[in-house]
Amino acid sequence: MRIGNLYGPDATFLGVPAGDPDDRATWRDARAAIIGAPFDGGTSHRSGCRFGPQAIRVTDYLPHDGSRPSLALGVDPLVELGVVDLGDVEMPSGETETSLGRLEERVAAVAAAGVLPVVLGGDHTIALPDVTAVARHVGWGRVSVIHFDAHADTGNTQMGSLYGHGTPMRRLIESGACRGDRFIQIGLRGYWPEPETLDWMASQAMRSFEMSEIVARGLDAVLDDALELAQTDCDAIFLSVDVDVVDPGSAPGTGTPEPGGLTSRQLLDAVRRIAMEGTLGGLDVVEVSPPYDHAEITAYLGNRVVLEALGGVAWAAARERGTPRRDPQRPLLEGR
Repeated sequence: MRIGNLYGPDATFLGVPAGDPDDRATWRDARAAIIGAPFDGGTSHRSGCRFGPQAIRVTDYLPHDGSRPSLALGVDPLVELGVVDLGDVEMPSGETETSLGRLEERVAAVAAAGVLPVVLGGDHTIALPDVTAVARHVGWGRVSVIHFDAHADTGNTQMGSLYGHGTPMRRLIESGACRGDRFIQIGLRGYWPEPETLDWMASQAMRSFEMSEIVARGLDAVLDDALELAQTDCDAIFLSVDVDVVDPGSAPGTGTPEPGGLTSRQLLDAVRRIAMEGTLGGLDVVEVSPPYDHAEITAYLGNRVVLEALGGVAWAAARERGTPRRDPQRPLLEGR
């Protein structure tokens, strides 16, 4: 049953059609589906990202008409991919395992239908059910993860619990849903994790591109390496984007801000490129916390991350059909 936004009026992502997750006929032709995950029971500092899905859906200055032609790519991903919004998963506060189980079931159903799941968080705890569900469809250990974040999220426990936004990546690797040597992290910085956790990460052959390496080598070079690794001996990429990968000056509305991150432009370019060049099996955008946002800056960023990813998928699909669209590196009006 469709419940719309759990914490507010039913509004779809930029006006795309609503779908009932239990009625396949309402999303039969979709190639991508929006799923809201209004959960912040795993936060360790500032909460509020349970309101993230609604903010990401509705924050825009353009009409909510279900259409967004991309200047850069020459595609309208919402239309060309037949994007539908299946509403929020019911995730009751205080019931972590129940909430995560319901989300995994929803994402698994969408992936099994051959539809790209696009999950709006919520805190990063939700990456555990999101990636697990996609791995159930693509194949256990056959999904690589490209993870944008200021933090590694590889803690063994969080305040004594196995589940929280600081632990999902360890749980995923321990379960075998994804391999440590195909787990790529981009944008790490700051003062956590501690040496013990870093030693565990090294033992799993994880690849982490810290901000210091990005500054030294350039983001394009880092993405070259990340895409090559992610597409070696794996069948799909799960893209997990924590908005705190961006400097808090450009993304203040998040629970654990860490100064010195990517610019919003860098993140959008990176997400677009990964979607254009890789085979996406799933996407989540997490840690948008509206109570700490200013002028909806972070909500706008989360919204655009989704659009850039969907634009990249639509552009790649057009190229596969032999109907190439714009080269984003060429002048906008060239050839008109």
